[in-house]
Amino acid sequence: MAITIKDVAKKANVAPSTVSRVIANSPRISEKTKRRVRKIMDELGYHPNMNARSLANQMTQALGLVMPSSASKAFLNPFFPEVIRGISSFSHVKDYSLYMSTGDTEEEIFEGVARMVQGKRVDGIIVLYSRTNDKVVQYLHEQQFPFVLIGKPSHAMESITYIDNDNYLAGREVTEYLLSLGHKRIAFIGGSPDLMVTKERLAGYKEALKLANIALPDEYVCFMEFLREGGQLAVEHLMSYEEAPTAIVVTDDLMALGVLSTLSEKGYHVPDEVSVVSFNNVVFAEIAYPPLTSVDVKIYQLGYEAAKNLIERIETPNFSPKSIIVPYKLIVRQTCKPSI
Repeated sequence: MAITIKDVAKKANVAPSTVSRVIANSPRISEKTKRRVRKIMDELGYHPNMNARSLANQMTQALGLVMPSSASKAFLNPFFPEVIRGISSFSHVKDYSLYMSTGDTEEEIFEGVARMVQGKRVDGIIVLYSRTNDKVVQYLHEQQFPFVLIGKPSHAMESITYIDNDNYLAGREVTEYLLSLGHKRIAFIGGSPDLMVTKERLAGYKEALKLANIALPDEYVCFMEFLREGGQLAVEHLMSYEEAPTAIVVTDDLMALGVLSTLSEKGYHVPDEVSVVSFNNVVFAEIAYPPLTSVDVKIYQLGYEAAKNLIERIETPNFSPKSIIVPYKLIVRQTCKPSI
């Protein structure tokens, strides 16, 4: 026979209403009582009926996830599985499930988000990117629907909570690192120019060059997809110049893999002839050949903080918008060397 809430209450020597409040994580119940009741729930193998609970409080106990492009393409980049791992970790603790919006075009993605909101399929949404003039963010803002942005908003919206790194400072720091090694011809490979992460890192790169009184041709800046093929195409472009760069800032590790492989195919030795520094510090950065110098942006923490702040926004009526800046760290490996 199935274990009921009354069975848990009897063994815990509390009222059934207390067990209900423990399940709902009510602040009216002490942490000591919550721990005792939850332990007994585990011992008895009791699992709350989340569907009934959702009907009672008109909540779905689900969070929506919005990718920057089709899921099949986005999942080629290790950033997204890792950020979703962070989101999932906190969501699991709070008994929230995840609901992913999919679509092959921006219009299809927008329509999927509208269905999530209008159909009340989720209690809140995490947008896993930030770009200028984004219909999804504008729609969520106008609907006053709970959402959190991973990335800096493209323009001031008072009610937006976002989780990000200081990408301007990181872009400047990695460029200054290459300058400190004596490099003067430093190229930049970014993602789409309408993505805020590209804009911020590019601004930091340009500021470092400006402070060093170095002027480079516009052709030293490339915008490609955050895919390995993007890095390959960028190298074809950059290394065709008579004065080719001696160092490259790449804004994504997957792109950097394409950079490393294409440089090798063309006969350039990294780091002897070309230095490469990248961002994200995903799992293969350490096992790349050579091991990739990369900025650890704490991807898991970005996702964890996004879920934490969204659920807090959902469950707290007077929640004040926040900007959470996750610290980063440059991990120096073997793809950078002083300029000869």
